[in-house]
Amino acid sequence: MKLTWRCVLKIVGLALALAGLICLLAGYWDKLLAGGCACKEALSKKCRGGCAEFDDYDDDLLYE
Repeated sequence: MKLTWRCVLKIVGLALALAGLICLLAGYWDKLLAGGCACKEALSKKCRGGCAEFDDYDDDLLYE
């Protein structure tokens, strides 16, 4: 009986911890999204001058 209660309490504790994480995620969603957009803009500005990944392609051959 004691083992059953221990198992039930662990399950309830895990469920409450998961619910807390979901609430934090929902509460700070706007700030997380703004941070993600800022990172995306910073990366696109960094690569705007021409990324090394695409420097080796000859664009003239693609549009003949």
